[in-house]
Amino acid sequence: MIVLSQRGKDFEGGELVMTEQLPRAQSKANVLIPNRGDAIIFTTNFRPIKGTRGYYRSRMKHGVSEIKSGERYALGVVFHDAA
Repeated sequence: MIVLSQRGKDFEGGELVMTEQLPRAQSKANVLIPNRGDAIIFTTNFRPIKGTRGYYRSRMKHGVSEIKSGERYALGVVFHDAA
């Protein structure tokens, strides 16, 4: 995702919220506050986590908080295996 709008000038709010759902544990949320020109690469489904018995999958979710005022534009490029 590449942010195309300037925070504070074009919009207020609109933080990127990444939530990680760990097995047998509470979900953990991270809030990112990108500005114009920032690029963020993130997974849309799972990410590998190293545990005591090797790696396991941790479910990831993402979203955007409410836009308080103005308009926020971003460019999203999705990479996937089309096989």
